[in-house]
Amino acid sequence: MVSLAKAWTVTFYGALALMVALGIWDVFFGYEENKCSMSYMFEYPEYQKISLPHKLTRQYPAYELYLYGEGSYAQENKNLLLSGIPVLFLPGNAGSYKQVRSLGSIALRKAEDIDFKYHFDFFSVNFNEELVALYGGSLKKQTKFVHECIKIILKLYEGQDFAPKSVAIVGHSMGGLVARALLTLKNFKPELVNLLVTQATPHTAPVMSLDSYLNDFYKTVNNYWILNAQDIKLSTLSIAGGFRDYQVRSGLSSLTKLSQQTQALSVVSTAVPRTWASTDHLSIVWCKQLQLATIRAFFDLIDDDTKQITMKPKKKMAVLNHHFIKYPAKPFEEIPNIVADLTGTSKWVPVKVTKWTFMAFNESYAMYFAFPLSNHRKTYTHIYCRNSMLDTQSWIYGCINSVSMCTQGVDLSWKTELLPTMKTFMLKLQDYPKLSHLVVYVPSTNGNKFVVDCELFHIELRTVQLPVTHLFSFGLTSRQIKLNSNGLFYTVPLMNFGQIYQAFKIDIKSKCASTKVEKNNVFRLHIPWSHEDMMISSKAPTSTEISLKLHVAQPENDSHVAVFHMFTSSDCRYEITVRTSFLQILGQIIRFHGGALPAYIMSSILLTYGGQLQSLISVGHCLDYTAMLDREAKPYKVDPFVIIMKFMLGYNWFKEIWDSFFLPELDAIFLNTQSMCFPLVSLVLFLFGTSIAYWGGILSSLSVRLLSSLWLTLNRSSEIPNDSRLITTRLLFLIMLLLIIGWTTCGALAILLIYLYYVFKIINLYSNITTLKNNSDVMQNIPGRNENDSNSSIEETEKNDGSQQNLPPKPNVLPIGLAIDNAEDNFKMHITIVNLVIWIVFLSMPSLIYWLKNLRYYIRLNPDPCKHLSFFLVPTLGILGNSDIVSIKSSKLLKTAAQFPLIVAIGVVAFGSTHLYRVPYFVVIPLLLHMLSNI
Repeated sequence: MVSLAKAWTVTFYGALALMVALGIWDVFFGYEENKCSMSYMFEYPEYQKISLPHKLTRQYPAYELYLYGEGSYAQENKNLLLSGIPVLFLPGNAGSYKQVRSLGSIALRKAEDIDFKYHFDFFSVNFNEELVALYGGSLKKQTKFVHECIKIILKLYEGQDFAPKSVAIVGHSMGGLVARALLTLKNFKPELVNLLVTQATPHTAPVMSLDSYLNDFYKTVNNYWILNAQDIKLSTLSIAGGFRDYQVRSGLSSLTKLSQQTQALSVVSTAVPRTWASTDHLSIVWCKQLQLATIRAFFDLIDDDTKQITMKPKKKMAVLNHHFIKYPAKPFEEIPNIVADLTGTSKWVPVKVTKWTFMAFNESYAMYFAFPLSNHRKTYTHIYCRNSMLDTQSWIYGCINSVSMCTQGVDLSWKTELLPTMKTFMLKLQDYPKLSHLVVYVPSTNGNKFVVDCELFHIELRTVQLPVTHLFSFGLTSRQIKLNSNGLFYTVPLMNFGQIYQAFKIDIKSKCASTKVEKNNVFRLHIPWSHEDMMISSKAPTSTEISLKLHVAQPENDSHVAVFHMFTSSDCRYEITVRTSFLQILGQIIRFHGGALPAYIMSSILLTYGGQLQSLISVGHCLDYTAMLDREAKPYKVDPFVIIMKFMLGYNWFKEIWDSFFLPELDAIFLNTQSMCFPLVSLVLFLFGTSIAYWGGILSSLSVRLLSSLWLTLNRSSEIPNDSRLITTRLLFLIMLLLIIGWTTCGALAILLIYLYYVFKIINLYSNITTLKNNSDVMQNIPGRNENDSNSSIEETEKNDGSQQNLPPKPNVLPIGLAIDNAEDNFKMHITIVNLVIWIVFLSMPSLIYWLKNLRYYIRLNPDPCKHLSFFLVPTLGILGNSDIVSIKSSKLLKTAAQFPLIVAIGVVAFGSTHLYRVPYFVVIPLLLHMLSNI
């Protein structure tokens, strides 16, 4: 019966661990292939270091400023006699200043194409590849340095014709946040920056909040932007990378809630015209399609009068919308010429059918095809046209009161939308009641082959609703619709699709009358509340599978519906099947909440820890870590309290009491503001965390046993020490040394060292347990041995084994069996502490890595997020390494120490799931009480 229960436990936690692994796999590998082309330099890239004032280099020894150049351009600018438009590139977390080369090279080629009528000078800041996404202590320093760099850059242009008064900034990753932080500086003049483009920048919140400095920096920046939204005139474009970017999910890059919509634009790279590709966190800086769109926008932003980027906010946003939201397959014009002359020798052809196709090939003269609209307004609601010729000429016009031809028409080409294999035009007849004809212009082709299609239709007949399957159908059921008409365009509203936890697979099967020639199809997932559209090109007849999931959840006050647009072939029929994708649901949970897993893991371990301390009171010994975790780590011990707190905080009187105790905001409420709250997600995360804690415990236990075997092999002649005191002179010296190290260098280093010391003590303890067991087996096999002999053998063994520091203090000699039991209880308790503290070490590692990386510049990490934590953890772990079960059992503090882990486990989930830097301070409390119980 016991083995059956154990098998069930292993199976249960194995299944949970498999689900976690599948979710992680979906995030890291379950995305589309990289469709970005690599951007190459035509000449060898050069980075000219800009000389900075001595005071600045002394204040920021690790930071530098560079000017990018290639070939003759780089040679001409050796003396820094610059005459272009300054653009400053800010790298992000662990980013290099050399990442500017893609933008700089493409801009240089573009300038050459127009004979350097305009050109851009690209500068780049070297932040020494600091890990600012994990350690926030240097973000303020970076911001102040960028401010100084802007002033130095502008000084380089003094005395030049058309000298710039501001710079444009391109910020990758955390570099975009640093750029936004410039506005929070007291002495910063907002007019120094005229445009900000951010690439894969987590604007709304940190990816993982690992220290308070990072959290405070975000709070300062975002609060400033929200409170001063009306006054901030900086035009900002935020580009996210889509699902390929598993480091910064695209929802974090949205500026929707942080700034005025008339001044900011947020878009996912999959929705950017002529890009239509997801980018990972690094490829977003070199993706050729995306960098081309950025450089085109930069050149369209130039003011002919000032030779610099325009200061007109409306023009800036018009240009950004033109290149990043809806590209009409025409060059940008600030004031487009709507009226067009339709004269010349072109042939006019009236079209009387409601559906028309024209294949152009080797046409020697241009033609105008005129569609009368007056007779069709009562029957049809829309006219749709598409053209496979992807040039930038005007091709579609509207005529007023025309009979057979018109000399002037309204250029409707500005309403064209470019798709991967066609440009399309849709006109709602009701919006243009005065138009008598729609005219399609087909130029002389000169050998070019293309197809033009038009049709009149009623929108209701081309709209087929598709309710998505339920979240908990697990892909076992599906919904299906068939499109049997011969239309060119369909709209499929996806009903009840608006949550980030929903994920589906859509399978589109096409059957065509003719299978000899493949037809081009384009499918688009349109999300009306967020610019995160996804475009898929396919050939018919074929079967196409598409993943449907969201970056941003539907806002509560938004009634729009996600829509699936189909640009299809007229001689094909389509069958659409949708089913829930359980694998991608797991991926969404990990994508949006994976950063909270350490808090849930530690909460489970804390419950285990509390159960072990409680068992010392109730039965006098400890259960094994995995058995105790299975018994004690239950979500109903934590989640209900968090839910009750969240519910009570909805009442003003309770909120006032809460605030009077200076308690921080509940993390569940913070998730609500990010549209990330889901009733069952905390339960799922708790189960996931428990499974990781379970298998992590098995792994750590096996590792300690393996290392202890190796230690026994290397140290056969170990002796039990006579000194069994809790606090020894050697231990005091070690604690003082580590405290000095933590206080004068890096707190995370002291934490790592005391953890390694503690693990060594546990390895030593298990080695002694093995030695005792071996001696016990030997003595049991000797004839004539009795209990007194056993007692004397303990004394003899203790004299010969100097490493036995963790056995109970011995006012009286214990039987060898009892000594082994006590030692094993010690080992079980210590293994739990090892599993708990390893997560503190993991959470403190970013600051240690940052310190090691910058060790050549300074010995002391300032500010240090782990300094105060090390002050408590070092003596606590040092003393716990010498602790013993016997002394704990008789302690008056044991009952209090056993109750605290449950309270702390609740606090970890309530206040540490999104603010991970708080978790170690919670964990130190029960460890400190445990340590005091030994004294």
